[in-house]
Amino acid sequence: MLNRRHLRVKVLQALYAYHQSDTKDIRLHEKNMLHGIDQVYEMYIWMLSLISEVANYAANDAEERANKHLPTADDLNANLKILTNRFIVTLNDNRDYLIALKKYKVEWHFEPELTKSLFTILKNAPEYAEYLAKTGDTIQTDKDIIKFIFKKVILKSSLAEQVFEDKFIFWPVDRDVLQALIAKTFKNFAYDDAKLNRLAEITGNWTEDREFVIDLFQKSIRFDTPYQELIAGKTQNWEPERIAMMDTLLMKMAITEFINFTSIPVKVTINEYLEISKEFSTPKSNSFINGILDKILIDLKAENKVKKIGRGLIE
Repeated sequence: MLNRRHLRVKVLQALYAYHQSDTKDIRLHEKNMLHGIDQVYEMYIWMLSLISEVANYAANDAEERANKHLPTADDLNANLKILTNRFIVTLNDNRDYLIALKKYKVEWHFEPELTKSLFTILKNAPEYAEYLAKTGDTIQTDKDIIKFIFKKVILKSSLAEQVFEDKFIFWPVDRDVLQALIAKTFKNFAYDDAKLNRLAEITGNWTEDREFVIDLFQKSIRFDTPYQELIAGKTQNWEPERIAMMDTLLMKMAITEFINFTSIPVKVTINEYLEISKEFSTPKSNSFINGILDKILIDLKAENKVKKIGRGLIE
């Protein structure tokens, strides 16, 4: 699921788009930000659907083999065990999953060769042969082969990679979140009954997290000018154009949390943005941001502008 760091990244992306755009409609950019978060869940549903498509392609493959000009005995008696895989059967009966398929209009007709190519890789894998030969399967052993399809077949496929990159602009960034959502689904699906199994949730508490991302986005824009002045005051020896835009945005977001988010510890804020800078900014950004934020924080505390409320938050 999306944790607070992932959500901060989504706000960072939205702020970058806002400052780079000629359109300064905050509501529009906010809507795009929330859509970007929802797209992570949409990607998750598309991936679940692809896993199901690969497993269910066994029926198509069996039909193709049976219709060969000179089918062998194996061709005429293809092992279709995977069609009764407990994970796949319960997933395809899961009400929330079926609703999500309709919501996102999920269908794979636009890429007809993808499922076939993935199933071919699966069919030729020794792990699949072992699965077909195994007896006394449980929900856990059924999930094991589905995990194999996801991790070793789909995620290793350059064609699948290209399809998801083309469809989801932030696929390279959101891929790790997707894997966590799929892993959570494997953990949740512990029963044969579809009614007892739950899809992963986009965040731990979307009501609170939605308020967090909107507040962080809006306040970072609302106080952009005064926070820029705070940064400028501590970077007088730096030419403005030499400071990466991402560094500036990350520092403004951090200052926004220092002053306006009373329940988030200062150390948490600093650590989060330093970690984000490692992935989204320059190699030297981490130490630069840390040094500037430390100086700004000293001034803010001296002016009593950093007020944290709650047990363990008051320094």
